[in-house]
Amino acid sequence: MKPSYKNFEQIETELQLLDLERQVAWEELKLLKTEFKEDFRPLNWVEPIIKGASKYGLIMLIKKIFFKR
Repeated sequence: MKPSYKNFEQIETELQLLDLERQVAWEELKLLKTEFKEDFRPLNWVEPIIKGASKYGLIMLIKKIFFKR
């Protein structure tokens, strides 16, 4: 459906609005790209693995101390 404009001022206003929407969408894409890069950095993968291993090690140490066979 084509919008009907009564004067050039309405057209210019619509163009400005569309340009602003385009700029906002572009900035959102740039932000997503940055977040995506951060999520896949090797350090972001190593840290949870180390934390999990340390928790597992602590649990094993507690088992050895309290549940000697």
